[in-house]
Amino acid sequence: MKPSEQSIVTKNLTKKYGTFTAVDAISFDVRKGEIFGFLGANGAGKTTAMRMLTGLSKPSSGEATVAGFDVYRDAENIKKHIGYMSQKFSLYQDLKVKENIAFYGGIYGLRREALQAASDQLIHRLGLQGEVKTMVKDLPLGWKQKLAFSISIIHQPSIVFLDEPTGGVDPVTRRQFWNMIYEAADRGITIFVTTHYMDEAEYCNRVAIMVDGKIEALGQPSELKVRFETDTMDDVFYQLARKAKRGD
Repeated sequence: MKPSEQSIVTKNLTKKYGTFTAVDAISFDVRKGEIFGFLGANGAGKTTAMRMLTGLSKPSSGEATVAGFDVYRDAENIKKHIGYMSQKFSLYQDLKVKENIAFYGGIYGLRREALQAASDQLIHRLGLQGEVKTMVKDLPLGWKQKLAFSISIIHQPSIVFLDEPTGGVDPVTRRQFWNMIYEAADRGITIFVTTHYMDEAEYCNRVAIMVDGKIEALGQPSELKVRFETDTMDDVFYQLARKAKRGD
């Protein structure tokens, strides 16, 4: 298979629940190594869209490929080629740091020697040598966040999906986290991130903004600010969000 320049391609991707259309014929692509922001208020459909792209939910109609795999036929292969970090950090609170690394490394398919090497590298990079036997629940929130992100890419996936990854942490830790995102993108990992912090939208190469299940704006933050005649992504978002008819 010849490598594609796109990590994600969607065309008229739709998800319906009975008569309710959660995601309404969205079309976009995400390039390899890109940091792509996926924005929207609660109820806009972004989580439903992410579930389809990660192989957790089958679309009602439309087309999509993720890491070259079809979302209808190849959901299991998609799961092997992506990483995922949820808003709740996806860690087991009652397992130690090293136990979490070993558990998720095994789920991601790393064999013993590769897992040991990746684990040692991760611990050294984060400076957690003295915390490997610490229960995750006892770590500060910022460290949990950085650990969860590092674990989500321990297997060097093609794409990592980050669902509201910086919720609840302080601005300094958020900046440190985004430095980790940039480093991962520099290594060729595609970043697909949802966030409700509009200043973080500025850190993305491109963003898509969803309203009522549809993509209402797509482009570079600088382009969108010009199009909507404003100096901030906050105002771009609010101009679009005011049109929303549905809530949570």
